[in-house]
Amino acid sequence: MTLFELFSKIKDFAVGFYVYFRGFLFGRKCQSNAKLNGKTVIITGGNTGIGKETALDLASRGAKVIIACRDIEKGNAAVKDICKSVNKPILEVKQLDLASFASIKRFADDVLENERYIHILINNAGVAACKKSNTEDGFEMQFGVNHLGHFLLTNLLLERIKASAPARIVNVASIAHVYGNIDFSDINLEQGYSPIPAYCRSKLANILFTRELAKKIEGTGVNTYCLHPGAVYTGLGQHLGSSSGSCIGSLYESCSRLFFKSPYKGAQTTIYCAVEEKLAFESGYYYWYVCYF
Repeated sequence: MTLFELFSKIKDFAVGFYVYFRGFLFGRKCQSNAKLNGKTVIITGGNTGIGKETALDLASRGAKVIIACRDIEKGNAAVKDICKSVNKPILEVKQLDLASFASIKRFADDVLENERYIHILINNAGVAACKKSNTEDGFEMQFGVNHLGHFLLTNLLLERIKASAPARIVNVASIAHVYGNIDFSDINLEQGYSPIPAYCRSKLANILFTRELAKKIEGTGVNTYCLHPGAVYTGLGQHLGSSSGSCIGSLYESCSRLFFKSPYKGAQTTIYCAVEEKLAFESGYYYWYVCYF
């Protein structure tokens, strides 16, 4: 290889890395002006981070937004914050613990009893890099909350979502899925647990669920989408220090504060999947940082 050829390859790599990294961190704002008057939206984890910004945006479009979260007080605090930015939003807070099948069933029963329609379900809540623990029903925590909890919730609400068509189901995944591997012979990672690989496999499950669901409900008027929001500074990495060592946790906290996107910017791909008119005939696809390319 000549020096010129080497320089050319280095240049191509640098340009490609710059374009990817810029999109990975910054992305762009969702440009859709779609209104959601008369529509009902459910957002899990809508009390903080990306979920809260998504709730604010969709409420500003006229939707009734149900914020589903574990802590009702934090949910009510989020409502107060949103009311400062949106004039008379239609917001409701309901208790939901995705680590408990009983809680998920109570939430679904409540929604089905009180909501005639569900036009958009956004499976946003999640945990990351936490110490080894199990859900109330005995499943590894990250797989249980990030995938199984949303899987059950979606299926419990699915017939009502179908009856509300056109409707959408949006699953917030992560680029971490590329490192995911699901060993069905050790679904609870009893043979060896590591926080980050456990998170990666839960995000892989989100994407596989989205693709399979799209096949099963094809022709019903319900579309599914999954997405990678980019590198976003939220509370999702709060367990990293305790699970991986204080140095790693501190480094992650410092870097994320300096270089990661704000929750507002991080929510744009979720919003795009929820409202963009161009996606009305797409289903089962995976979206990265709101159409940067």
